[in-house]
Amino acid sequence: MTVGTNSSRGAADAAPAAGERFRAEPESRPGSRPVPESASGARTRLPAPAGGEPSAEGTAAPSGAGPEAGIDPDDLPDGLVVADAAGRVICFNRAAARMTAIDPAGALGTRIDRALPLEDLEGRRWWALTDPYGGLATRRGQPERNLLLPGGREVLVSARYVRTHPTGPLRRLVVTLRGTEARRRTERSHAELIATVAHELRSPLTSVKGFTATLLAKWERFTDDQKRLMLETVDADANRVTRLITELLDISRIDSGRLEVRRQPIDVATAVGRHVQALTANGQAPERFLVSVSRPLPDLWADPDKIDQILGNLLENAVRHGEGTVTIDVSPHEKGTAVTVSDEGPGIPEESMGRVFTRFWRGSKRGGTGLGLYIVKGIVEAHGGTITVGRGPGGGAEFRFILPVSAPAYLTQ
Repeated sequence: MTVGTNSSRGAADAAPAAGERFRAEPESRPGSRPVPESASGARTRLPAPAGGEPSAEGTAAPSGAGPEAGIDPDDLPDGLVVADAAGRVICFNRAAARMTAIDPAGALGTRIDRALPLEDLEGRRWWALTDPYGGLATRRGQPERNLLLPGGREVLVSARYVRTHPTGPLRRLVVTLRGTEARRRTERSHAELIATVAHELRSPLTSVKGFTATLLAKWERFTDDQKRLMLETVDADANRVTRLITELLDISRIDSGRLEVRRQPIDVATAVGRHVQALTANGQAPERFLVSVSRPLPDLWADPDKIDQILGNLLENAVRHGEGTVTIDVSPHEKGTAVTVSDEGPGIPEESMGRVFTRFWRGSKRGGTGLGLYIVKGIVEAHGGTITVGRGPGGGAEFRFILPVSAPAYLTQ
């Protein structure tokens, strides 16, 4: 590997290893100036140049910008490493030092391939593969990818090539570094979601398969009552699968910001009464529910299916995980309509209240996917409302959501 350097620094680095290609061009832009180093050599301020001269990131600053307009690299949340036209590091901020465990004082002035020895996941040297100084002059950078530092430390690396003109030599090589913790959390979340879905689907599908196979093979041997019981079980399990698929679709829409709300005028009190009747029809004692409605209620435009989903989830949670009387209060609020659902059970521990609306949170071991309250929060926020959790007057959990007064877009234009 041959390295072209400025004559004043030609002896600064030892000869590179044979077989590598990493070539740096000298600074060729007339009037350009390197980014100054601080007295300690570890902290470098990137000033915003006056007169519209491009900065190290390739953007022009307004004419007359003073030193106060400069950017301290140590203030950036991500790692930043900048190399000059000769391939030597002129900026190595604090975040980069933390992520790489490399001393910035030792990295400044060193060729970037030695200051930041990156390898891909197959053990190949990244700088030799990308060859930013000697490769195609039409390239503008490298997309983010997962790379390794000595010792196996993983970092997410992306690079931008700042050129004097579109196909000219490099004037700056700007490298950003990010930790892999956020990506790993996302990957773990996806893995947990897949495991939860697989677990929740296995039980009802096994039941459906078993009952249908038995009925097909031995139809004549069963009485009508036995057949009805089996078919009712199959129907209930099919509804369970459908509900889980609906939850997954809702999560996908919430995460991507594509949850659609089709607003119509609705009566929340009537919707609450309908859900209470459904629960009592399924075996719950009518005296377990106390519904309180304070009228007049403001006009409410909301998606009736989504509101049913919210009420159904909150009431089911109160019945399944709570105890005693389940109180549902519907009342006007300064921002719209407030609905409060509370029970008299053990409630939610204080240390867990901050995680109630996250994925896979379960208040007890009484079943459920742990996705319901996450979806409820997404639906409420899609309506422009808010939802909170606390401790109710009876000591149990209390969920309160507020839906603002609103109307469809065609009525407000």
